[in-house]
Amino acid sequence: MPHTIDIEALCATKGLRITDQRRVIARILSEADDHPDVETLHTRSVAIDPRISIATVYRTVRLFEEAGILERHEFGDGRSRYEAASDAHHDHLIDVETGNVIEFVDEELEDLQRRIAEKLGFRLVDHRMELYGVATDRKR
Repeated sequence: MPHTIDIEALCATKGLRITDQRRVIARILSEADDHPDVETLHTRSVAIDPRISIATVYRTVRLFEEAGILERHEFGDGRSRYEAASDAHHDHLIDVETGNVIEFVDEELEDLQRRIAEKLGFRLVDHRMELYGVATDRKR
């Protein structure tokens, strides 16, 4: 369920100054079909512009996160991982052996969550679901 979001355009909308190095990082995040951590972003960035430091990547993701352009996830592997913020809701299934993250939407599950909240006297305004598992068909 990869979704392409133009992070550079979002920066412009939010009035953020976009330097050449931020443009590279924004493009990598926009095109990512995974949930990269800072080290992965840095590796991909220096392949395009060797002058981009790890500190620049850290500052940029922090800036993008504070501006509401990026969402940070902690998937239990000790690394903060990032994806473009989106209005389209989705949940995550994390393969604990490989670290792969699968995005999914299940309307039946969404309905159940709303019903549970209502039963407990709440109107659901937001939620985040992360499932952790191991592939059942993987050879050991």
